[in-house]
Parts: sequence; C-alpha cells; structure tokens
Amino acid sequence: MAKLPQDFLWGGALAANQFEGGYDKGGKGLSVIDVMTAGAHGKAREITQQVDPNKYYPNHVGIDFYNRYKEDVKLFSDMGLKCLRTSIAWTRIFPNGDESEPNEEGLQFYDDLFDELLKYNIQPVITLSHFEMPLHLAREYGGFRNRKVADFFAHFAETVFKRYKDKVKYWMTFNEINNQMDTNNPIFLWTNSGVSLTDEDNKQEVLYQVAHNELIASAKTVKVGKEINPDFEIGAMISHVPIYPYSCNPQDIMEAEIANRLRFFFPDVHVRGYYPGYATKMFEREHIDIGWRDGDDEILRKGKVDYIGFSYYMSTVVKHDNETVIKDNIVNGGLPNSIENPYIEKSDWGWAIDPVGLRYTLNTLYNRYQIPLFIVENGFGAVDEFEEDGTIQDDYRIDYLREHINAAIEAVDQDGVELMGYTPWGIIDIVSFTTGEMKKRYGLIHVDRDNEGQGTLERTKKASFDWYRNVIESNGESL
Repeated sequence: MAKLPQDFLWGGALAANQFEGGYDKGGKGLSVIDVMTAGAHGKAREITQQVDPNKYYPNHVGIDFYNRYKEDVKLFSDMGLKCLRTSIAWTRIFPNGDESEPNEEGLQFYDDLFDELLKYNIQPVITLSHFEMPLHLAREYGGFRNRKVADFFAHFAETVFKRYKDKVKYWMTFNEINNQMDTNNPIFLWTNSGVSLTDEDNKQEVLYQVAHNELIASAKTVKVGKEINPDFEIGAMISHVPIYPYSCNPQDIMEAEIANRLRFFFPDVHVRGYYPGYATKMFEREHIDIGWRDGDDEILRKGKVDYIGFSYYMSTVVKHDNETVIKDNIVNGGLPNSIENPYIEKSDWGWAIDPVGLRYTLNTLYNRYQIPLFIVENGFGAVDEFEEDGTIQDDYRIDYLREHINAAIEAVDQDGVELMGYTPWGIIDIVSFTTGEMKKRYGLIHVDRDNEGQGTLERTKKASFDWYRNVIESNGESL
C-alpha cells in the first residue's frame, strides 16, 4: 500500500524576486526588494530610497529566468516535477500598485510561463505576494499600515485570478506572513508589508494593525477567488519554527506555550475566520487598536483558507530563566529566551537541523486545524564546490532532504496527516533572501553566478538532481 497518495504534488519552490531578474523589463515597476543591496553572511542588506547606480542589487538579474524560463522549465521537467511553486511579481501586473488597469506585457509573461509549465504537466502553485510589493505603495501609502493597500492587493488578486482561472488551481496569499512580527529584523516587515518603523511608533500596535490589514486583504482575496473559480484551492502561507520547552519544568512548558501563540496567530485567523481569545485579551491588556472596522468579522469569516502552506527549516527552544540563555545564539527565531538544543546539529549558517521537528510540525498543525497541509519550503543552504570531474556531489543536501521527506511520510502514513505535496526551497540556485548572496545555495541545479554578480549563468545538475528525480518517480518509496 502506497504511503503517499498518487496525486501527491512533488515539486520545487522559488520566488519571482529571487530568480526572475528582468527587474525593469516588460513594463515592470520597482518593488520593495528591488531597492535592497547585497549583504553578506552576518551582514544585513541595505534598503535604499531608490536604485543607486553605484550599488549592487542582486535581485535585478537574479538568475535571469525572465529570459531563460524555457530552458529552466525543461530542466524541471527532466527532474520529474509535478508542480512548481513560484510567485507573480505584483509590479509586473501593476507597476505602481494603485493603477486601475493592469500591464498587459506583464500578464502575458505569466501566460507564457504557465503555458510552458503545463506543456510538461507541471502544475503552477502561485503565491500572490512573496516580498514583491510595489515600492510606490510602500513610499506613498506607508505599505500595509494603510487599509487602502488591502484593496489594492485584492484588486491585483482579482485581476490575476480572472486571467489565469483556467491555468492555475493552487494559490497562496502572503508568503510567510508571520515573519514580519520579528522586530529584531526589520527586513521582514519591509519586504512583507512595505513598512518601516520609526522611534515614535507604538511598534507592537503598528505590527498588529499591519497584520489585520493583511488578514483582511487575504480574506477578501479568498472570497473573490472562489467567486471566479469555485475549484480554486487558496491557502495561507506561514513560516513555522516549532518552539520546544527546554525541560519538563512547568515554567518552561508555559513559556513555550505562550511563545507558540505568535506561531499560531495568523493561521488561527486564516483558518477559523476570527481572532483567538489569547489575541483579543492581549489587545485589551496592552490597549492595542488594530484598526477594526464594522463588517470585518464577516470579511474574515467568509475568507477562510482551504489549506495551509508552510515553510519548515528548523526548530528552536525556550527556557524560562533568561540567565541561562546563550546570548549569541543566532537561531533564536527572534525570541529573547532561546537556548541551544543539545540534541541536534546545525548547518554552516547556524540553522538547527531537526527532521523530527517536521513530523512534529505536521502533527501540530493538522491536529489544530484539520485542513490539508502543504510543505512549500524546506531545504539546505550550503556552499557547493565542483569536483575535478565537473560534478557537484551534494550528498549533504541529499541527506537533509531524505531525512525530512521521510519524516513527512511518517506523518502521513503513521499519524494520518493530510499532506498535499512537498516543494523543496530553491530547486535551482537563486539569490538568498536575507543576505542577497549566491554563495548560500539551496538548488538541485547549480547556476554559475557569484556574490558579486559574476559568472556565465550556466546551469549544471547536481547529484541531488538525479536523486530527487528517483524520489518523485517512486512517489517517495525510494529515498
């Protein structure tokens, strides 16, 4: 008896801003990430006011998929992908974001891309907002601080829903919508929502006002999408980093319980259609005005999602006693009381490697929400080197993916989790989101481009390419 359903969506995951390039081609406008320079390992990216010709912006070229998409889609087909998760760059469709009429050249690009994917029986899985908000909406409207931007987003969504209603079935609204709640890293709030905090802001209140506007935008999008095509499957997309208690000390248990609320806040509203009690009590206690309007309860209730897509890369641990915390722990998930987990290893970038945590996450989310789940990001960032024979033997990546896929299969086969598919992140090498590097590679296909933007852009299959093709052919039976 097969452990996974025969229609399981094996694929790969990408984001338009990290691989398309063509940032000023086809009528495209500037996005919030188009003004982010390259950083480095341990060095944040700079957000400039406009494009500075004296600075390097790695996303402007990406890996030139805009001009090479037919070549890359053929490689994806050779790998056996059944789906490709990517995004529609909002600024290709509405260059400024507040136009009434879309940019036809941008719409046609995605028509051509989706046709190419479907020619090889690869289903598009499309994120509507994956760090590609129009810069104009951020600069002129304050991003999702402004309720008007929720309507601009809903208009964008309606436009692409109508255009691609017969080509795309699977959609998600906002990528990793919950990551912007980490004020320690302002890059997420900027890229998710086009928002920058000031010293005068009540930061917690602004974060929840932005969150509310995006939850309203998502709910409006789900409702209009279902009206356009009732067969659409429209999901939420969250980053899930499970938070473990450090010990069985009841105070550690409660610390993890409280910390996990921020993990569940967005899917609680997305799936249930109303704010959970812990959130409303917190708003009351902290005197937070989220900008609620009459009728918002009905909007949220009518815009519940069909599934949860999520990224999973690592887990983290909290301990109630701050005195024992390792202060320089770089994988703290934004939590001030995180501590190293002595039972697991870390990648070169300090990310905890915890495949059992994926099975735990699948159980946690499915038991809480009882709707289908979709692992839309999971992968291993590493420095890849060519061997003397011109190959890349990335056995470390194969090991990582094998262990995580096996954990997902166990969640389905042994625990009864309803899982739609698995799309490892960066199926082809792309620009790293957090630093703008190419050195940190996730792909199963190598792209000849370095951190300074040098290279031929030639594509080379890694050892993981053939391994993953066999996994797909066997529907996960051969790992």
